[in-house]
Amino acid sequence: MSVQVSGLGAQLRGDVFDTNCPSRAVLDHVTSKWAVLVLAALQDGPMRFSELRRRIGGVSEKMLAQALRTLEGDGFLHREVAPTTPPQVTYSLTPLGDGIAERVVGLADWIAERIPEIQEFRTR
Repeated sequence: MSVQVSGLGAQLRGDVFDTNCPSRAVLDHVTSKWAVLVLAALQDGPMRFSELRRRIGGVSEKMLAQALRTLEGDGFLHREVAPTTPPQVTYSLTPLGDGIAERVVGLADWIAERIPEIQEFRTR
């Protein structure tokens, strides 16, 4: 980590270029294909596991569960379990999750808008 001085106090800031910095793992977590799609889907509001699975085409139960656990562990998702039989689990973005979702969805939108150009380069 590097220390960045800001205003009157010093603030710790991650350095993704440093192999030992924990920010590197978080970057890996939020930029995985399934994590980006989970964050994007939850921007529309809270969803249950089955809703997320239907919304995110091609994701297996295992990969979705893994992405949800990882994002929850990093503080980006809130998991609420309703005391029903069977338990109903709902996922939503935390304030921290809102911030990262906005950024990765921006990246996904940029890619979607430029896919014709990207495909043109791929065929050359």
